[in-house]
Amino acid sequence: MQIAFLGATQTVTGSRYLLTCGERRVLVDCGLFQGYQYLRLKNWSPPPFNPRDLDAVILTHAHLDHSGYLPLLVKRGFEGPIYATAATTQLCRILLPDSGYLQEEQANFANRHGFSKHHPALPLYTEADAHRCLQQFQSVPFEKTLSPAPGVEAAFRHAGHLLGAASVRLDHAGVSVLFSGDLGRSADPLMKAPAPPADCDYLVVESTYGDRIHATTDPQAELRQAILRAHERGGNLLIPTSAVGRAQLLMLLIAQLQAAAAIPDIPVYLDSPMAIDATDLYVRFAAEHRLSAAQTQAMCRVAKLVRTADESKMLDRSRTPAIILAASGMATGGRVVHHLKVFAPDPRHTILFAGFQAGGTRGAELVAGATQIRIHGESVPVKAEVAQLSCMSAHADANELIAWLRQAPRVPKKVMVTHGEPAASDALRGRIQAELAWNVVVPEYRDQIELP
Repeated sequence: MQIAFLGATQTVTGSRYLLTCGERRVLVDCGLFQGYQYLRLKNWSPPPFNPRDLDAVILTHAHLDHSGYLPLLVKRGFEGPIYATAATTQLCRILLPDSGYLQEEQANFANRHGFSKHHPALPLYTEADAHRCLQQFQSVPFEKTLSPAPGVEAAFRHAGHLLGAASVRLDHAGVSVLFSGDLGRSADPLMKAPAPPADCDYLVVESTYGDRIHATTDPQAELRQAILRAHERGGNLLIPTSAVGRAQLLMLLIAQLQAAAAIPDIPVYLDSPMAIDATDLYVRFAAEHRLSAAQTQAMCRVAKLVRTADESKMLDRSRTPAIILAASGMATGGRVVHHLKVFAPDPRHTILFAGFQAGGTRGAELVAGATQIRIHGESVPVKAEVAQLSCMSAHADANELIAWLRQAPRVPKKVMVTHGEPAASDALRGRIQAELAWNVVVPEYRDQIELP
C-alpha cells in the first residue's frame, strides 16, 4: 500500500490523498486549493494522476477544500463511485452546484467589467458539471464496511466538525490506514465530540490548529460586544461565514442572546441560499448534533432568509442597522464580497470574522489589518472596524488533537501530519514526537510514502 500526498500539505486546502493498493487506486478527498494564487493555480493544472484510473473516491466531509474539485475530476474522466455519509452527500448537493454557479457568475462579472487578465474569463467548472458529478455519489452509514475497490475495505467513523464529517479507515492486504479528516472539538456547542480513532497501522492526522490552543473566552459574550459596538455607531454587523456549520452556530448564539434580551432588537439576515438549505439539514440529521428540538427551532427562526440577489442588494441600501450573515467565510467569493465593497469604506460598520482565515484570502488580509483590499479589480479602502471571534473554531486545537491521538487503541507504525500551515504541522509533529514518542513525519506536496 502507498499514499501519495497531492494536497493539504503545508496548507489547509486542496485535500487529496491517493491510496494505491496493488493495482487499485482510491482517492481520499478531492478538494479545491484556496488562498494564495500559487495554490489556486493548481486547480487549473491537470492532476498528477489520470482520473480514469481511479476506482473510487471517498469523502471525509463536504467542505469545498475536501470536495470542491469533484466536478472537475468527473469532467476530466473519472467515472467511478463517490462514497460519503448521508449528511455529506446532502450537503454536497447544496455546496457543489453553488460552487459551480458562483464560478460562472464570477467569470461573467469579470467579462462584463473587463478586469480579468483572461479573455474571456472562464469558470473552473459550471453548475451543470457539479450536478453531473452528484450522480456518482453513494451514501454509506457510519461504521458500515464498504468496498471501494476489489480487495479494499473502508468504514466511516464520526469526526464531529460538521454534519456528516467522518474519519475513514481503509484496509488492504492486512494493512490499515486511518485518515482523521477534519476533527471537531470535544466540547463544541453545536456538534458532538469526535469518536476515538479506529485501530490502525498508519494514521494521517490534520493539524489546522496544531500550534495553537483555542481561547477560553465565551464566544457569545464576544459576539454580543461586537453587536453592541456596531449598533452604537448606527452601523451594520457583517459576518462573513461558511454556509455550513459556522452560520448555524452563529444563528444559535444570536437566538440565545435575543432570548436573554442581551442585545437590542436588531433584524438578522441570513444572506446565503446555500446556508438556508444547509440549515434545514440540521433538522433532518438531528442525531449528529447536540441541539434539542427547541434549540434547533430557535436557531432556524432567528434570521430573515435572503434568497434572491435583488433582496441581497437591498441590504446594502438599507439605512436600518442589521446583522448580516453572508458567505463565504474567508471573503473569497459569494454575496459577502459585494457587501464588503459597500460596508468596508464606512467606519460605522463592523466586519466580524468567525473562523480560520487561510493565507492569501481577503479574510486573512483584513484580519491582518489591511487598509485596502482588491474587489472586482478595484481597490476598496477599509475604514470599518475589523474584528475576529477568538473561539469559534470547529477544528480541534493542539491539545485536543493530542488527546484524540492518545485514545488510539495501539501505537501506529507511522503518523503523517497534514492539513496545516507549515508552522502548525511542524508544531504538532514536535508534540507527537515529544509527548507520545511516536514515529511521525510531515509530508510535502507529491510525496509518496510506502505503508509496508
